[in-house]
Amino acid sequence: MTRDEMAQVLATVTATTSGKIPAPRVKAAVDRIVGDLFVSIEELDVTPDEFWAAMSYLAQAGQANEFGLIAAGLGFEHFLDLRMDEADRKAGLEGGTPHTIEGPPYVADAPVRVGEARLDDGSDPGEVLFVEGQVRDTDGTSLAGAQVEAWHVDSLGNYSFFDKAQSDYNLRRTIATDAEGRYRFRSIVPAGYGCPPDGPTQRLLDQLGRHGRRPAHVHFFVSAPGHRKLTTQINIDGDEYLHDHFAFATRDGLSPPVVRETDPEAIRARGLDAPFARITFDFVPEAERASLPPAEVHRIRDKAA
Repeated sequence: MTRDEMAQVLATVTATTSGKIPAPRVKAAVDRIVGDLFVSIEELDVTPDEFWAAMSYLAQAGQANEFGLIAAGLGFEHFLDLRMDEADRKAGLEGGTPHTIEGPPYVADAPVRVGEARLDDGSDPGEVLFVEGQVRDTDGTSLAGAQVEAWHVDSLGNYSFFDKAQSDYNLRRTIATDAEGRYRFRSIVPAGYGCPPDGPTQRLLDQLGRHGRRPAHVHFFVSAPGHRKLTTQINIDGDEYLHDHFAFATRDGLSPPVVRETDPEAIRARGLDAPFARITFDFVPEAERASLPPAEVHRIRDKAA
């Protein structure tokens, strides 16, 4: 089919109307995507069987609730992050903590604690981890009352809520910073994990010759009045997939050193009887500006009953 013939088909499709006024942004996006797919089908000589196999795959991905994984695995979330970086640079923003992808496992309304919290429920025998730091602005001023939402997987690589064997909100808490802008929490060192091995995301990655592994990491939302919401995560340094990330989420400045504490006095001071790990990490959210696009992404997220 020639380009002119394809253009005629596209013009017919996009001009079809029932007399209703279309949503301009939606129509522009759909018309563009349809046109690009017409070109791809023609240039790749996609057969009807291949097209309907793709439609079936999309239906399966929806039923498995894995579109969030697919968006991360195909680089869409990372691409959106880079576009946000560009908008920040153009606005003259600099010095803040790098943001990176949210991913799909957030659950709203985790319990709130002031200053410090314990994330794990004590049932996981994983290595004890202490994380602490300060939230401050780009001028170095501490931000008291900032909200630090933290969540991660257990030592088997599973998130509570999705893994029904875990207690409600296990490894999920919101810490309000103290008067000096500090937060602290005790947890366990999370495991690295991969996409569900039999799920549609991994099947697609297999076809692309790729793995679906992610390095061990801890997710964060950081919010403070007058500041842009920060979506980020810190990786557990030393993980074998630290620089081979399925979701392209490893960014400079987000892999702080992990200190393994073996000093008996330090162990006793923490109320423990075995060595533990600790991480220190400060968050620096950017000041809000009216001229910037919103930093908070509105998307459907899970919420515990």
